[in-house]
Amino acid sequence: MNKSNQSIVIPSKPKIIMEDDNRGTYEIEGLYPGYGHTLGNSLRRIILSSIPGAAVTVVKMDGVNHEFSTLEGVREDVINILLNIRKTRIKLHGESPQKLVVVKKGEGNLIAGDLNKSNSAVEIVNPEQHIATMTNKKAVIDMELTVETGLGFVTRDELKKDKVDIGIIAIDAVFTPIRRVTYEVDNMRVGDRTDFNKLQIFIETDGTITPRVALERAIYIMIEQLKAVVGFKEEEEEKEKSEQEIHSGVDKVKDGEREEKKEEYSDEDIFLKKSVEEISLSSRTSNALSNAGVRTVGGLLRKNAEALLALDGLGNKGLKEIKKVLAKKGLSLKE
Repeated sequence: MNKSNQSIVIPSKPKIIMEDDNRGTYEIEGLYPGYGHTLGNSLRRIILSSIPGAAVTVVKMDGVNHEFSTLEGVREDVINILLNIRKTRIKLHGESPQKLVVVKKGEGNLIAGDLNKSNSAVEIVNPEQHIATMTNKKAVIDMELTVETGLGFVTRDELKKDKVDIGIIAIDAVFTPIRRVTYEVDNMRVGDRTDFNKLQIFIETDGTITPRVALERAIYIMIEQLKAVVGFKEEEEEKEKSEQEIHSGVDKVKDGEREEKKEEYSDEDIFLKKSVEEISLSSRTSNALSNAGVRTVGGLLRKNAEALLALDGLGNKGLKEIKKVLAKKGLSLKE
């Protein structure tokens, strides 16, 4: 069997079949037989479980001590108001929790669009979502909401890690921005074979994220998870041990004479052996490198810009920071 028959063909990049606001269908062709279901099921599970979103987690309402209360002049009881708040889809600009304060008086409807007038860091994607009906001129709804980011679905019992004050109501939080994900696998021809796979994946979001971004994030999450388990721990330890021996500065025994001589290292050699935590990088950047197994400057120089951008917690800002520090020593990343 020749070598070409032993290699697994690389599939195509995803192409857009259909995109319409919060729905999209994408296709990946040329997948090795059986890989369609392997990749499709893995991406579906990641998209459903691991794409972050924002939701209201805590509600405080003036005059309400618990969720079984009612408000004078308001048609819905507090439980129904909380359920309507849960249906509000929110985009949070930033990672820190935000507060929303709303005061509504008189006859009329309270809608989701009334909630974000006090905080520009919070964007309501479905502003027409109904929250409550106020039936007379004396009706008042005065409440404060806490918006946080998270993953998946989190019950209020999980959110209430500490004892909360009377009047503070924790609610089940639907963080996931994904409504539905399905995939189909068909056979296709590649060369003389007709059993290769073509994967079509359909994604519907709640509008806080585009389906294309959801798919891209899922792919990067899968890549990072797989990169973390490449190789075995014993091999890494042996590699580190070998690198330490190379840089130990001890010469091998020559001609039957046992002599130990320390090498005179240049400034560049010393810099290459330094850990990433010693080269004036921010703690966020150095932690991202260390968590990805990049512990020394020498190891950092073996990475290119694209590989670094794929690391969890390291973005363009961190990449610029790394390049600046290396440039001061006349060094640059791998091309």
